[in-house]
Amino acid sequence: MEEAIIKAAAAIGAGLCMGIGAIGPAIGEGNAVGKALEGMARQPETASTLRTNMILGCAITETTGIYALVIAILILFTL
Repeated sequence: MEEAIIKAAAAIGAGLCMGIGAIGPAIGEGNAVGKALEGMARQPETASTLRTNMILGCAITETTGIYALVIAILILFTL
């Protein structure tokens, strides 16, 4: 009985970890892409530089979501 409660709590914790951990990258990447597109619209000659920097920034921002995924997997499978 106690083991089932622990497994259920771990599943809820992993779900919360991924849910909350995905909010930051989503907001950050949306903001970065929006600002980059705004900059490209204002100065089309800088589009290649802005695109490169935007992709690099999105990759770095996505690491937060990957860390949340790793923690959620650890929560689920280390019990």
